[in-house]
This record gives sequence, C-alpha cells and structure tokens, in this order.
Amino acid sequence: MMDGLGPPSAALAAVLPDPASKGVLDKVRVLDMSRLVAGNMLSLQLADFGADVIKVESPKAGDTLRHWKEALEHGGGLDAWWRTYARNKRSLAIELRDAGARSALRTLLESAHVLIESFRPGTLEAMGFSPEDLHMLNPRLVIVRISGWGQTGPYKNLPGFGSLVEGFSGYAHKHMAPEGVPQLPNMALADMIAGLTGAFATLAALREVEVNGGAGQVVDLSLLEPMLAVMGTDVSVYAATGEKKDPARKIASPRNAYRCKDGRWVALSGSTDVMARRVMEAIGRPELADDPRFSTNEARLENDAELDGMIADAVKEMSQDECLALFRRKGVTLGPVYDAPQLLADQHVVRRQCYIALDSDDGAVVMHNVTPRLSRTPGAIRRPAPGLGQHTGELLREAGVDEAEIQAMRARGAIR
Repeated sequence: MMDGLGPPSAALAAVLPDPASKGVLDKVRVLDMSRLVAGNMLSLQLADFGADVIKVESPKAGDTLRHWKEALEHGGGLDAWWRTYARNKRSLAIELRDAGARSALRTLLESAHVLIESFRPGTLEAMGFSPEDLHMLNPRLVIVRISGWGQTGPYKNLPGFGSLVEGFSGYAHKHMAPEGVPQLPNMALADMIAGLTGAFATLAALREVEVNGGAGQVVDLSLLEPMLAVMGTDVSVYAATGEKKDPARKIASPRNAYRCKDGRWVALSGSTDVMARRVMEAIGRPELADDPRFSTNEARLENDAELDGMIADAVKEMSQDECLALFRRKGVTLGPVYDAPQLLADQHVVRRQCYIALDSDDGAVVMHNVTPRLSRTPGAIRRPAPGLGQHTGELLREAGVDEAEIQAMRARGAIR
C-alpha cells in the first residue's frame, strides 16, 4: 500500500525493463510528433505491444507532457505522466526549423509505418510534410492527425483541448452537480478516449496496408467524435422525441453510490429486475419487489427517490466491509468506491498486477500495467521513459546520417 506518494509496499510487483522482449508489433516503426496526452496514449498502446515508437521532440523543451509534474510534500515534482505514458519509447530531439534536421526526419519517414501528429490543422503542411508529400515519399505510411475538432469543418482551427471537448460533447452537462453546475472530469478523459480510439484506427489502417496490399492513408482523429461515441443515447432520444433527458435522471434504478457508517462508500447497480429484487431482499424489504412502483425498471425510475432513500438508510448502518459482505452474499452487484491507497492495497489489484512499480535509474514509479492481456503475444515493458534526446544519435545513425553531419547539427543546436 502507498502512503500518499510514498514508496509502494512489497506486495506491489516490481518490474525491470526487458529490452529483449518482442511484441506482436515488432518491426512496426512509429514516429510520434504529438504533444500531451492523446498522442502519447495512442503511441503507448503500440509501444507496449512491441512497436518502435520514436518521440520527435523539441531539443529545448521536449514534449509538454514532460512538464506535467505532481507536487510532492518534500519539494520538487513527480513526472509520473511522462514516465508512464512515454515508457517503451525512444526520444529524438530535433529542431524542425533546421533544414538539415528536417532532411534527417524525412529519411526516417521513408522507413516508418506510422506518423502521429497533433499540430493545429495546416501546420504539418507549412512544415513541408503534407500528407501528399509524405505519401510520395512513403506510399504505405499511415498518418494519424490528432486535433480537437477534426481536419475539416468550421471549428477546425479553434483550440481543441480536452476540457473544451468534454463541455461541447455534453459530458459536463450530463454530469451536473446537485447545485446545477456542469462538472468537468478531473482527468484527461477526452484525450484518453481519443488515444484508445486512435490506436484501433491505426491498427485498422496498418491491416489495410499489410494484409490487403493497400496504400497508406490519413486517420483524421478528433478529440470530439470518440467522445460523442461513448456518450450514450441522449441525442438519439432527443432526435426521436424532441425531449431532452434530465441530467439527473438515471438509466437504471436502483443505481447510485452510498455512504457507509465508516465514511467509506459503495457503488450499486441493480439494472435488471432480478438484481433489483436481490437488493430489496438485502435491505430487508423483499415485499417491494411485488410493489407495482418497483417491479420494473421504468417504474423504479419514476419512484427512484423513494427506493434510493431506503437503500441509503440501510447502507449507512453498515461499514463498507459489512455492506460488501452482505450484498455479495445476496448476489447483488455492489462494489467499493476506492481512493488510491485502497486501490493499491486491494487483493485483486495486487494479484493481477494491475499496477506495477517500474524500476529505472531515476527510481521506481508506480504505473498501470500493460493492457489488455493477450494470451499468446502479450505486451511488455521493454524500456523506461526516455530522457530528452536520449536516442537522437543512434536514431540518426540508423537512418544513415553520417557522423560529421550529426556533429554539425549538434554544434548548431539542431539536435540534442
């Protein structure tokens, strides 16, 4: 168990990088020119399963994600964002305003399979790397273009941070606080969903190239549209009926988080009639199952406040452990609401190694394990997150750039 941001317990799996590990995406080369979360989440999925992901960074500051640090009580900051989402990658620190550096990058692109970028639409073209030019250079290249709103449409040039998308998409409205204030998630939700969606799209485009003998293509990945895809049916209902869903209205009843007498919480989902009956039995009110007000989900939603209050009254008389034991014994789908210390101490999380402590020269950092789990070709952690420009020399040599030119670029500040 972790004490704040202190060291993990011995129960947490300690992992050393395994450079010899090969994944199912071995020999797939990815140049990631993106910044912050969505692109790094996308390329992390590919890197964890063996792709050679090269982070193309500014020699001066590097990827902005390097500077997202969590404040520590003893001073300084923990760069957990970078060390988690840049694992398994190599760093190429190169100044793209330098003609020689751009030429070296172009050489690397000749043998690449995927390019990821998150510039504002039109920036890649202004740099001399338009998709048309890139496909003349490398016809099989998959180009993933990440932006807030997409490469087309009237909003394409507007700033596209995830928080704006979480508001625009309806998420903040759907998660309205009791006092009527829209709530933004306290995490990079839109970016993470876009990253996962982008990883799928990248593999689909690679399959077209490798299996169907097709050409490379452009993946137009906005933060907005993957967010819309996970938002449920509110828009469908409005289009069909003209009615807007009340943000406070649930999709099923009983369903809520309830406070236990020890101050901890549990989450309950009784979304089927059978499960709702079990809930009523668990709180000592089995007769409610035959009450017309609670016999179907539709009826329960109409009378949710009353049912919710009865469940809350029952739960508040039990500790979290007592509540879990009772409801699980009754076969009810109820589970704990955890904070970080509880999560890391949970026996299931520990046994499955959902989190690991990745050791490196900078010390161990706790992070999520490779996901999902493949039975025959699992992913692995082959290297820790790179220092800025750590692999610049070796990558340029792999691209055939001669040593004299490398030294000349270094001398004029074009590489780090």
